[in-house]
Amino acid sequence: MIATAPAPPRAGTSRLRAEVRIVAEADGRGGTRFAVLRGAAPVSLRPTPDGLHLVASAAGPLGGDVVAIDVRVGADAALTVRTAAASLALPGRDGAPSAVTVTAEVGPGGSLRWLPEPLVAVAGCRHTASATVRLADGATLVWRDEVMLGRHGEPPGDVVTRLAVDVAGRPLTRHELRAGPSAPGWDGPGALGPCRAAGSLLVAGPGHRAGEPAVLSPTAATLPLDGPATLTTATAPDAPTLRRLLDTAHRPPR
Repeated sequence: MIATAPAPPRAGTSRLRAEVRIVAEADGRGGTRFAVLRGAAPVSLRPTPDGLHLVASAAGPLGGDVVAIDVRVGADAALTVRTAAASLALPGRDGAPSAVTVTAEVGPGGSLRWLPEPLVAVAGCRHTASATVRLADGATLVWRDEVMLGRHGEPPGDVVTRLAVDVAGRPLTRHELRAGPSAPGWDGPGALGPCRAAGSLLVAGPGHRAGEPAVLSPTAATLPLDGPATLTTATAPDAPTLRRLLDTAHRPPR
């Protein structure tokens, strides 16, 4: 089933409540089929030969918007999710916060590669991006998060990103980033300093070798997790540099 709700006109105080659902299953021939693709403005779903693209069908997320994305990858299925462009977290006229929540489950032998373009925290926004991922034994995950703090030449808005991943019911990682005017010390020497791009890359699965902790640069490091898994975190002055640092640890296909 493939369905996408039409995008309504956007005004400065309009608010969207959207629920997006993606279900991928093994097709019995070594491939993957979509059992359910249900988009809702501001998110449209576009299947491609190598996976699925999330396409913005309306500006935002705008202050007041709440978007919930539910992803299910069945046993032995493989799904790669990308976005067509960077996402802009925009302020609303009334100062309301916006939120995008992703909930994902991956079955035994399944694989999920979540590789969106960066989230840009525009000046004045109040945005939270949170993800909860549950992996079965034998499941594989590649999960990338990238945040740009403000557009070129502007200060950032307030942004919080959270990632929680469990494997077979056991916690693998809990990772959170807070930045912007409401996060004390976010731009201090113990946090992002002068950097305006921050990101992480989690790789987990039975075929992954965690290795030893590694310092990739003065602002990037990789840590092994009990999964086996590795978590790479990095800060950088700009988005291209951030991507290069994350790709140093693992190079997902573009």
